[in-house]
Amino acid sequence: MKGFISLLKALLRTPHGVLGLVGVCLLMVIAVFGPSVAPQDPESFNYGARFASPSAAHLLGTDWYGRDLFSRVLAGAQSTILLAILATVIGTVSGTLVGIVSGYIGGRTDEITMRIIDALMAIPGLLFALMIIAVLGSSSLNAVMAIGIAFAPGMARIARSVTLQVRSTDYVAAARSRGEGGAWIVLAEILPNVIAPVIVEATIRVAFAIMTLATLSFLGLGAQPPAPEWGLMIAEARDHLFRSPWPVIVPGGAIALVAISFNLLGDGLRDALNPCA
Repeated sequence: MKGFISLLKALLRTPHGVLGLVGVCLLMVIAVFGPSVAPQDPESFNYGARFASPSAAHLLGTDWYGRDLFSRVLAGAQSTILLAILATVIGTVSGTLVGIVSGYIGGRTDEITMRIIDALMAIPGLLFALMIIAVLGSSSLNAVMAIGIAFAPGMARIARSVTLQVRSTDYVAAARSRGEGGAWIVLAEILPNVIAPVIVEATIRVAFAIMTLATLSFLGLGAQPPAPEWGLMIAEARDHLFRSPWPVIVPGGAIALVAISFNLLGDGLRDALNPCA
């Protein structure tokens, strides 16, 4: 608890840390409660209000069916943000475990594992996700799995790098001399020292997960109509861009806001956890 309070105080000392923390907290509240506080039904058609500009009745305007964009963005926040976080968690946990185990074991096992990781990292993240989607099929859940798998190699590389530094320290040597098992050393001695850089990287990667998830939905490989997922909203609105820009601007701005907030929080955490860096 004391460590968390110290981290929070260090985070609040930096302007970008404050902005990122406030922004992410606000976004999480919207993601959890957005659908229930939406002022209108996000799927309700109103042909009399098609392509309406922002007004008191429709705060962010309407789309080609007269659906309220503000309500659709609030409803879509739950799927877009929470699914991006889930994808990041999948990639972070799996990649960190692989990196720690590989770095701790070392030798030929580490060499083979890292060569496989290098080969996977040579593939651009979006292309890797598209390849996985081609195998799994198009759906929101498969898009989450694809992004998580695509993120895992990078997280494994980071975790392994820190593990190589930690495993040569005196306290790890002392644990070995006491006869502690490998699992205990990994969980009690190595993992606590690896977790800080992993958390920072994971926070920043949420922004990339948001954009990748939106890209997959834009290409028709993620969420399917009529889901109010932000990338899908942009894809559906592109044919009506010259009639009204709001159906593109609103979800696009939401994606940018989420990406900026998580990037600021990641930068703030990096400065708080590594004040001398």
